[in-house]
Order: sequence, then structure tokens, then C-alpha cells
Amino acid sequence: MSRIGKQPIEVPLNVDVSLEDHVAKVKGPRGELVYEMHPDVSVVKEESVIQVSLREDLSKKRAFLAKGLWGLTRTLLANMIQGVTEGYEKRLEIEGTGYRAAVEGDVINLSLGFSHPVKAKMPEGITCVVEKNTVIVSGINKQQVGEFAAKIRRYRPVEPYKGKGVRYVGEVVRRKEGKKAAGASGGA
Repeated sequence: MSRIGKQPIEVPLNVDVSLEDHVAKVKGPRGELVYEMHPDVSVVKEESVIQVSLREDLSKKRAFLAKGLWGLTRTLLANMIQGVTEGYEKRLEIEGTGYRAAVEGDVINLSLGFSHPVKAKMPEGITCVVEKNTVIVSGINKQQVGEFAAKIRRYRPVEPYKGKGVRYVGEVVRRKEGKKAAGASGGA
């Protein structure tokens, strides 16, 4: 029994969920998301509650393999509902001398210490805002927001000696000690 999958999903009043032919469409104040569900999972909407379960006619082996999809489907549907009502955002901190970011239309321009600027095109539905040394990536699709934030972070991960690079706000980076000066012990 899936602990996550058996939890019901509450649907807010301003969100419209339609389920037909293993396709879930969630429409809310911020936009619309579509998810194609696995055929082994059944989703039922009763009034303002969505209940996810495994199909009853599955063989033992197939039901065992589909258990992972049960909790996944429930979580993805809950994330879609949260995305169209509240949205998601990831905050990235840029630290280093001369490191900066600027948004130019649908492209984010990053100066990260390379000989050339790094330009990343924002996917559709994703917006970026730059405030001082912080880049805020936001959108309604949790997976897209996280993926684009990770893509920006991958351009210049934080190095452990001076702490320069791109990191998530609140991310802890273990600092290493640099080389020691030789000659203090005198040698033989």
C-alpha cells in the first residue's frame, strides 16, 4: 500500500481538473498543465477531492511493478494543482568578483568568469528575474523550474576554496583550506 498514493488531493475552488482517457488537465489562475498518466493507475474525482489508486484487474506481478507509479502519479497531480495556484520558484546566488546576470527578453546573460558571456534561453513558461546577485527562476511546472535552475547552476558550480560560483540560496558549501606555506619547520 502506497503511503503517499492513498492520500487524497484537495482541489481548490479556483482550479478546474478534467480527467479523460488517462490524461489529466489542470487549469488554474496561473495557467494550464497537462499530464498523461500510466494506464495501470486509476484516478477518480469526486466533488473537490481526487483519489489515486491502482487498477483492480492487475495481475500480482504487474501490480507490484505499478506500485511506484501510484505515489508518483499522486505527487505529480498535487504538484500540478499547486503550480497553477501558487507557482514554483528557485533562487540562485551568484558569488564572485565580476560575476553577474542580466535578463534580455527570453535569454538570461551570465558573466561567470569565462572569456565569453554564457547565454541561456528560457523555456516557455519560465521567467527569470535578477535582483543584485540573486537570480529568481519561476514558473508553474515544478520540473521545468528545477531543471532550468540546475542548468544555470551547472555553468559554474561553487568551488570549495573561495566559494565563487552559482549556488542555491541557503545551500551550504564545505570550504577547504588552501595550501600552507613551506619552510616553517626548517627541514633536515
